[in-house]
Amino acid sequence: MQWKSMIDVFKFKSVRKLTSIPLLSTTHEVSKKGLTKKLARIRSAEDSIDIGAIATKPSWRNFDYAELAAATRDFSSENLVGKGGHAEVYKGYLSDGQVVAIKRLMKNEKDAGDRACDFLTELGIIAHINHPNASRLVGFGIDHGLYFVLEFASHGSLASLLFGSECLCWKIRFKVAIGVAEGLQYLHQDCPKRIIHRDIKASNILLGQNYEAEENNSFCYELQISDFGLAKWLPNKWIHHVVFPIEGTFGYLAPEYFMHGLVDEKTDVFAFGVLLLELITGRRAVDSNSKQSLVIWAKPLLDANNVKEIADPRLEGEYDPTEMRRAMMIASMCVHHASSKRPYMNQVVPLLKGEEATIDPKQISVAPKSLMLEACDLEDYTCSNYLKDLNRHRQLILE
Repeated sequence: MQWKSMIDVFKFKSVRKLTSIPLLSTTHEVSKKGLTKKLARIRSAEDSIDIGAIATKPSWRNFDYAELAAATRDFSSENLVGKGGHAEVYKGYLSDGQVVAIKRLMKNEKDAGDRACDFLTELGIIAHINHPNASRLVGFGIDHGLYFVLEFASHGSLASLLFGSECLCWKIRFKVAIGVAEGLQYLHQDCPKRIIHRDIKASNILLGQNYEAEENNSFCYELQISDFGLAKWLPNKWIHHVVFPIEGTFGYLAPEYFMHGLVDEKTDVFAFGVLLLELITGRRAVDSNSKQSLVIWAKPLLDANNVKEIADPRLEGEYDPTEMRRAMMIASMCVHHASSKRPYMNQVVPLLKGEEATIDPKQISVAPKSLMLEACDLEDYTCSNYLKDLNRHRQLILE
């Protein structure tokens, strides 16, 4: 019984909260009642979840190791398409011809119990997501490791296209920005459970083939927000999480997060602002040579509304000036050092689409904050303080 080995890992693990996870398939030997009982005390990142309220996913396949090994030619390095701190991603070909991406959790410093908990948490989060701009799960594997099997994005990541040898046109860049914004709005406001992604970056935005759009000579990429390995639930009654250790990608981290561990929707909003700056400038969040932050470089240009200097020179002026100025305005608001001054994604989306002419930062809706969060947004926490904190954080990363 494949679930038995995973459940055995949890028997001696101490836990901090009660939780449940969605039933993966009604055909497993482990019953819904038995699985819920055995996993009811697994550590979780969020409030209790009612397993009965979560729709099952009978279409998900439980792959055995032999199938995954065959699909990837024994996880050949030639099939490796991505690698991060916690997982490796391989391109695979299933026996029915379907092309998939197989994400294998790596055996790092975490023990087996923690890795399994992370796996179940990510699986539980994916179970709630039903949006065209988020990655879709084909199945999973728990035999000889922990695996996610996802739909394959044929054009790879936004990072590979945006920073590649060929210049990505402004039309596609701007539509990518809208697509990511709509995906984040769904995760934050429209998903059955509030989800904070915590690792929005160009390499986690995947682009697949959109054949219908291609036939209509329109936007030819199908966009997906991927990799929910760092994602957190944010229960409605919670204003924010306090998370340690600090995980994510330097250059995209909001100041209240990398300095104090505070996580809420504005964490993703900041990262989206950095992503928007990458689309505008063609520069990476952190310059690989100087290690300079894109936010630090771009801020004076944003403040001066200097379109000519901030726009990617590879575009050679081929962009819609109204869209460019709109993107610059939104990016400036999203990367504000004070989280209360950043908009929510349901304000960003209509702004990007031009459905609202402008927005006054004073009108930005702000959720009530605890005293701890207020400490990050005091009036004396200036942009200068933020830049100092950012440089200090960079030094810690580089040491």
